[in-house]
Amino acid sequence: MNKVIKAINGFEFEKLKLIDSYIIRNFNIKDNRGSFEKCFEKSIYLEGGIPFNISEIFCSVSDKNVIRGIHFQTNNPQAKLVTVLSGSVMDYIVDLRPTSKTFKQWISVELSADNCKALYVPRGFGHGFCSMMDNTTMLYMCDGVYDKETDTGIRYDDLDLGIKWPELENEIHSERDLKLMSFNEYILNPIELG
Repeated sequence: MNKVIKAINGFEFEKLKLIDSYIIRNFNIKDNRGSFEKCFEKSIYLEGGIPFNISEIFCSVSDKNVIRGIHFQTNNPQAKLVTVLSGSVMDYIVDLRPTSKTFKQWISVELSADNCKALYVPRGFGHGFCSMMDNTTMLYMCDGVYDKETDTGIRYDDLDLGIKWPELENEIHSERDLKLMSFNEYILNPIELG
């Protein structure tokens, strides 16, 4: 698939190979004082092809070699817009929509404070990342209501997904993430896109 880049008021929207996913280059200017970055403007995103209504915003701070994910909600999944405020990650998304032409495919994108990129994670996708630096801070903007009861995921190293993570000496995981389901278990109760 050819990448289509649409430039709008200092933002650039690039379609990725997974249907409905985008990498966005945020508006950013630098001068002798430092830099200024705009991470989101509703009307610009709409013109870029992404209808997005922020329901919640949160941050995570991770040490180097932390792997989080692959996370999603099975009921009323959220769309997410993720960017890095400090540090660097390899960010991963997986199309988990059973009827999608890119079902079960994944991609990775480097997001860093230096490259000023954001990743649009559509509803029905799983999301995870590997922190490449200490004190990496990620900003998540979510479209849709958080549902604690159906907040779950697929284990990061599931062989059926075959995600290629960076080679790390000492991976750091939460106990919760190490107990996430397999892809085969997911197929028995896939995401509901209402």
